[in-house]
This record gives sequence, structure tokens and C-alpha cells, in this order.
Amino acid sequence: MKRPINPGELCKPSGFQHGWLVESGGGARTLYLAGQCDYDQAGAVRRRGDLAGQVRGAMENIGFVLRDAGMAFDDVVQLNLYVRSRDDYVTARREIGAAWKQICGRHYPAMALFMVMSLLDPDALVEIQGIAAQ
Repeated sequence: MKRPINPGELCKPSGFQHGWLVESGGGARTLYLAGQCDYDQAGAVRRRGDLAGQVRGAMENIGFVLRDAGMAFDDVVQLNLYVRSRDDYVTARREIGAAWKQICGRHYPAMALFMVMSLLDPDALVEIQGIAAQ
């Protein structure tokens, strides 16, 4: 069985779902997380020009999807971070790490960091997508 997960705190999806929860025999549950940016309910970037703040906001948005699927950050097994500037990421790494620990604790999934030329929203500096499993 599969069902979309679209928390009320996030913008209404159009042409995508914020997450897909797949439940299979034996109680296995896998959540596929759509890419999240630091968007508000209207779909606008909240913290323009602030990479660490946008990482925090994207992780908070992921938290809403996890919550609505009955999961938590400890269930996240893989994350991809897409950033527009590797140098900005390196500069903000301490602040990003502090936000990570506050939101996710000491759980570290398999992760990859990709530098991309741009994201859909020109104000977005990062997009985070991943997979959670129980």
C-alpha cells in the first residue's frame, strides 16, 4: 500500500507530493521524501541569503513530513543535500551542524552533498531530499 503525505504546515503541492509512504508486508514502512527547501505555507523562501537558516527550515519541513507519516529523524536512512555553493556550505558548516544537532540529535544517515548550478526557486540556496524507513 502507498499513500501521499502532505502536511498542512507545508505549501499545497502541485504536480508532486511532499512524501510517499510505502507500507509492505511484515510491517515494513518506507517514506520517500520530496526535496524540501526553506518554504513557508505559501511556497516562498523564508530566510533569503541565509544558507544555514535555509538548511534549518528545510529540515523542519522534513520533520513535518516525518511526523505525518508516524516517523522521526531517527528513521531517516539517507539524505541528499543540493547546494548552490560548496564554499558557502563549508563556511556555514558549524552553524549547519548546530542546527542539525538541535533538530536531529546525534543521528546521522547516509548523506551526500551535491553542488548544483541552480534550484527551481532562485532564492533557494539548498534543497534536501531523502528516504526514511521503519
